[in-house]
Amino acid sequence: MSGSESRPLPLQIPQHVLTEIYAHARETFPAECCGWIAGPKGGTEVTRARRCANAYDPGAHPTANDRTAETAYVIAGDDLLTLSRELDGAEPPRVLYHSHPNGRAYFSETDRRVATDPWGEGPMLPVQQLVVGIDGERVVEAALFAWDDAVQDFVEVSRWAVAR
Repeated sequence: MSGSESRPLPLQIPQHVLTEIYAHARETFPAECCGWIAGPKGGTEVTRARRCANAYDPGAHPTANDRTAETAYVIAGDDLLTLSRELDGAEPPRVLYHSHPNGRAYFSETDRRVATDPWGEGPMLPVQQLVVGIDGERVVEAALFAWDDAVQDFVEVSRWAVAR
């Protein structure tokens, strides 16, 4: 780049896709929901959500074996294989999503460890990350995070206040 580093741009998530993800978060509460959002390769907008099963098993989690499905998620094996296959398709996964049942949308240290390449090469997958904050009554907020090469970390690129 020429002198000034640019921040990553958020993918545009249509309201109907957000609404579907919020419904998924409500259905799985108090456990975390998870899935991905796909869209045209190289485009700036995503078009559809794909729900996944949270297969979190405390004894088998690589970085958070002291947590529960209420505070962690693992995309189930069959879903993970589909995600991997679709990465090379015309409408690949562009955003991974999950919920935080504590009502806050933030990218936790565990989220960072799981989403970052263990060899320090950037993100594990070429996707942005959407976190939905939900509590016992409603979806509270959502935030989108993208990898920023300049700071070598995920940074917040969009935020939605929600009252559902």
